[in-house]
Amino acid sequence: MILKSNFIALICLIYMSKCNSLTKTTNTTGFTTELIHRDSPQSPHYNHSQSPYQRLVNAVQRSFNRVRRFKTSRLGSESPVSEITNSGAEYLMKYAIGTPPVPSLGVADTGSDIIWTQCQPCRDCFKQKLPIFRPKNSSTYKNIPCDTNNCKSFQETSCREKKCVYTETYGDGSSTQGDLSIDTITFASTNGRSTISAPNIIFGCGFSNSLLIPAGESGIVGLGGGPASLVRQLGPLAKGKFSYCLSSDNSRPSQLSFGDSAVVLGRGVVSTPLVKKYPETFYYLTLEGITIGNQRLRFDDFSSGVKGNIVIDSGTTLTLLPFDFHAKVESAMGRLIKLRKIKDPRGELSLCFFSRDGIKNIPDVTVHFEGGDVKLRQENLFVRTSDVSLCFAAQPVDDVAVYGNVAQKNFLVGYDLRKRTVSFQAANCRKS
Repeated sequence: MILKSNFIALICLIYMSKCNSLTKTTNTTGFTTELIHRDSPQSPHYNHSQSPYQRLVNAVQRSFNRVRRFKTSRLGSESPVSEITNSGAEYLMKYAIGTPPVPSLGVADTGSDIIWTQCQPCRDCFKQKLPIFRPKNSSTYKNIPCDTNNCKSFQETSCREKKCVYTETYGDGSSTQGDLSIDTITFASTNGRSTISAPNIIFGCGFSNSLLIPAGESGIVGLGGGPASLVRQLGPLAKGKFSYCLSSDNSRPSQLSFGDSAVVLGRGVVSTPLVKKYPETFYYLTLEGITIGNQRLRFDDFSSGVKGNIVIDSGTTLTLLPFDFHAKVESAMGRLIKLRKIKDPRGELSLCFFSRDGIKNIPDVTVHFEGGDVKLRQENLFVRTSDVSLCFAAQPVDDVAVYGNVAQKNFLVGYDLRKRTVSFQAANCRKS
């Protein structure tokens, strides 16, 4: 019921004849829309019977599942599509598809490229909260012929009745298959007065879909670096730029911006190069080290001259570091924080302290990326797993390092795919 009522504003924006005070905007140079955390009461994933600590544990477990998609051992010269793991959403975004527009709710995923939604007639679909899109009812819907460049440029496509058919199979058994198509996608701007319509967006119209744990969403909105992603397809509207500001309060909306609205400017901005690696979907940065208190710890991969040694990802909760480096960071943190160490009551995180409040006199922690230093706050470093336990929000992994979303909260994080940079600026994202 909450989800449906939250779409009233979007539907109101779309049907201008019923909302005369609103205007439709299509000639904008940027816009901002909302992101909904999966643990927000506005999300179809929300389970009111779970405690905040149980939700946190679930997010930690999703982090370990999700990191499998970044494993270098899985990313060879062949297509990585079949190796991607759909580990569940962390952030959702509302949009509408077609003419007239049909409201949809997609997983906003910086670790995916393709945009897809469930479509009728559905041969095999999971349950979703909103009506499933019927392409025959949209005057702007078009199938992509299989002999076109648009079809040939996508991985995992085939032909059926002269139409381009896509297939996306995930490592956990989830999948989507359907027609590669074109239609108009519409977004509601956070200014509450306008909508933004993007015509001719290529997306997957899925007639056969499965998710391991569906919770009401309609599909996925890819925000990765590849040509099929929404960021690339928005063209002059986005100019290769997007940014987000993730609230530390999961019950409040976060913001996702494109184009001129996504430019990160002003005092305290630091930028680091995006490193081009395969697959181009993922956003690789170069981590040089981390300073805790007065001790600077060099990242071993950087010491060996490796560029692009960490993936920045909004869909992973924890920061994940190689075992040796994580051990050094955790040891330094544990030595400098003068609180009693305890075991995580949930059994998930390795460094926890007894605390009913915050941590006083926390050491300064600075993440050193190539070309820019990011100073973290307590909310970027620790998560509460019980009434008496605060735990370090980083864990070891045996492969690719990941800079997770806890470390990014209350930062404006801007991606410029043309200049190949990611920028950080401390912000109060709860103002949104």
